[in-house]
Amino acid sequence: MTLALIGAGVMGQTLLGGLLRAGRDAADVLVVDRRAGRGQELHERFGVRVVEDVTAVASAKTVLLAVKPQDLPALLDSIAAHLAPDVLLVSLAAGVTTAAIEARVPAGTAVVRVMPNTPSLVDEGMAGLAAGSACADSQLAEAEDLMRSCGKAVVLAEKHLDAVTALSGSGPAYVFYVVEAMVEAGVLLGLPRATATELVVQTVVGAGAMLRETGQHPTVLREQVTSPAGTTAAALRQLDDSGVRAALVSAVEAAAARSKQLSGG
Repeated sequence: MTLALIGAGVMGQTLLGGLLRAGRDAADVLVVDRRAGRGQELHERFGVRVVEDVTAVASAKTVLLAVKPQDLPALLDSIAAHLAPDVLLVSLAAGVTTAAIEARVPAGTAVVRVMPNTPSLVDEGMAGLAAGSACADSQLAEAEDLMRSCGKAVVLAEKHLDAVTALSGSGPAYVFYVVEAMVEAGVLLGLPRATATELVVQTVVGAGAMLRETGQHPTVLREQVTSPAGTTAAALRQLDDSGVRAALVSAVEAAAARSKQLSGG
């Protein structure tokens, strides 16, 4: 066993599923979940060994920390003395800095902080990674490879992770918010809700695919849809008059400010 996952909540299970689909051998993975009765369920679903004792991570080369931020300090205190000298800690705890983690584990421990997002559930995630002070390039590459099992990953300086949190971490909620509004508009115009939902969801999926596949700037793609004095132009004018673009920018700035506040920055 070389990989240990502590915490099997939504994001922990998401990453575990992605790793196994990407070819990781279930026998190479240990899951630590301290909730009574979860071991058998997780074993049947993923085929991995599940234990409740966190000290079992002693033989792991890589430890994924997928617990709530408020639970991380106590967890680190409980495993610090049992970590292998060359272990890599990969933390998915939002807002907890690499320095805060390093302060609770043996000096020289390699730490990588990750900000994932929920589309990882369907292997379309976007993760931002930042290395701690003792993390080697090879260890950072290993963490990056782990996250790519569920989508894409980008390595940044840690100072940028608040922006990553605001854009891709919280970003799916902004898209869902817009989808909700568009569906409601369709219902208002007389469409059955199921039909409006199908129209909007496929439109969002298709637009995203165009952005990714063509590599063109969103402005170019938008202009291709916008005929002079047409229906799209009328809609976009209304959005601009309502300050939607400015509101989105302000929303992302507010999310970044809150992320910085939560991380103690």
